[in-house]
Amino acid sequence: MLELTILGFLAEQPLHGYELKERIQALSGHVRPVSDGALYPAITRLLKAGKLAEHTEPGASAAPRRTLSLTEAGRADLLERLRHPKEADVTDGQRFFTVLAFLSLLPDRADQAAVLRRRKEFLDTPASFFYQEGAPIRAEEMADPFRQGMLRVARATGAEERRWLDETLTTLAG
Repeated sequence: MLELTILGFLAEQPLHGYELKERIQALSGHVRPVSDGALYPAITRLLKAGKLAEHTEPGASAAPRRTLSLTEAGRADLLERLRHPKEADVTDGQRFFTVLAFLSLLPDRADQAAVLRRRKEFLDTPASFFYQEGAPIRAEEMADPFRQGMLRVARATGAEERRWLDETLTTLAG
């Protein structure tokens, strides 16, 4: 997910490492903060793979700044990751939000719609945080008020997301 986020933000414009980290933090830092120990090795992997280019510029102080930009190979990798996200990138809400943050970079509306349909199929599959004898427990069946709250909030959130998906899929088809 971190590499997708790096590629996505650099597809929008070249950034230096600190700016990139700030944007990643704003996107998902409250849920999954990014450390330098994760960010800079990911940048190094992408540089070595030829997916990023690095340019040194004078910094605001004496230290030079490393500015990163996306290469054609990086853009191709980004588009492939968006076109065919991993299953976990569709089923995990926070990971899916990361895909959504950059889905507009896919030039083909049909490809965008295919990703949204995968998410909708996942949401339409009956599920719960809690099961009894293999069957999902519904909020109305839950005696624990806190677990019932989890189920009710998840149901409301899922209903709103389904509405948005339906609207957006209709727009993309038109």
